Amino acid sequence: MKQLGNLALVCVQRRSILFMVESGEVRVTIRKAPGSPSFYLRWDDDKKIEEVIRELNFGKYRNY
Repeated sequence: MKQLGNLALVCVQRRSILFMVESGEVRVTIRKAPGSPSFYLRWDDDKKIEEVIRELNFGKYRNY
């Protein structure tokens, strides 16, 4: 749960990313990327959330 706020901050800085929290799950969709890929995570899975943050900041979605 510690990383959920960090993920939210990364997402709100980019208009092309949709961030949703509902029923204990988080969905992050990169709308301008080909195929609009989405990540589905549990809100308390810090390890997976850190991986998504890394991908958004330094991985193949860093320019979206």
